[in-house]
Amino acid sequence: QVQLVESGGALVQAGGSLRLSCVVSGIISRVYAMGWYRQAPGKERELVAAIRAGGSTNSADSVKGRFTISRDNALNTVYLQMNSLKPEDTGVYYCNANRGRAYYWGQGTQVTVSS
Repeated sequence: QVQLVESGGALVQAGGSLRLSCVVSGIISRVYAMGWYRQAPGKERELVAAIRAGGSTNSADSVKGRFTISRDNALNTVYLQMNSLKPEDTGVYYCNANRGRAYYWGQGTQVTVSS
């Protein structure tokens, strides 16, 4: 059974930092592309940042220079370091694992940034 379990979401003031974690079980995450998505109230889910099996990364323009995605293959864990948080970063953050036609999602963790 594949499970992706996110943690680290919290209420934080603007300008603060958080680190999200996604622990993966049931698959060998190092062969998967891993991503962090977020969904704000009333909006569609959007890609925040992704890291490929080879280690290359990409991120949304809105978070470039502030958010960093990384992975620890030994721990089957993916991280999202979020700095200089803004109120518009508020939303539910979801972890995703993708390989070919296989997609897996976590249950999400809430991030709320107050102004």
